[in-house]
Amino acid sequence: MTPFLRRRRDGRGPAPGKPTSDNRSSPISQRTACPALRHNDSHDLRAPYGRHHRPAGGAAPALGHHRRHRPRRPEVRGAPDAPAPDPGPYADNLLARWSEPQRHYHTVEHLAAVLTRIDELAGHADDLPVVQLAAWFHDAVYRPDRSENEERSAALAERALPELGIGAARTAEVARLVRLTTTHEPAPDDPDGEVLCDADLAVLGGPPDAYAAYAAAVRAEYAFVPDPDFAAGRAAVLRQLLALPHLFRTPQGYDRFEHLARRNLATELDLLGGG
Repeated sequence: MTPFLRRRRDGRGPAPGKPTSDNRSSPISQRTACPALRHNDSHDLRAPYGRHHRPAGGAAPALGHHRRHRPRRPEVRGAPDAPAPDPGPYADNLLARWSEPQRHYHTVEHLAAVLTRIDELAGHADDLPVVQLAAWFHDAVYRPDRSENEERSAALAERALPELGIGAARTAEVARLVRLTTTHEPAPDDPDGEVLCDADLAVLGGPPDAYAAYAAAVRAEYAFVPDPDFAAGRAAVLRQLLALPHLFRTPQGYDRFEHLARRNLATELDLLGGG
């Protein structure tokens, strides 16, 4: 068993959560073609892994797309002569992490939504496959009672991707993008960071009922925090977001989400008594 596949046994947070879902019925397995850790084919995640093959030119496992949004079939290239590992167990490992019971918002559904938004913003990205890989890993480690989730998720990518034959430079870029989701403040010359951050924050610019469901799910993840403490901490986060000159950095993301996101954030802040 490779080091990545030895899952940590301490990955569950203290908050009561819904039971771990069966990955076969998840939005990823139902609606997404080959996920981040699969070869460049278009079979469903649960398809027999014996059908996988290594693409010409030594391509490492490619990222998949939502079946409704398949602008192109990207590849993440590794060493040409490296043996092709079976990416299936890696994908299953990631889906199991995204299905842990302490999660209410940071779930497989969130992952599916982020991948869909990345597809929609794909024209802004420099290296779309790397952005998609970063999405798969960006909340792969998530415990609401810990503050180093992004760092641990990046470290997970740094262990897993080399095992899959992905080169050092691209592995480092995936890890950098994962760490960027700590602040969601990409530099102006970082289009891949802008795409990932806009996709991750797109929930803020949803319809009011969808935003309310998001806020309730976040509260459920922090059920172990007393109401006054949660309200104070959440209000501080909302003020920090509202103080940013721009929540969304891609032109499409800004035009589509910025105005409604600011209205949603301000409404939640008022409801918390911090407006």
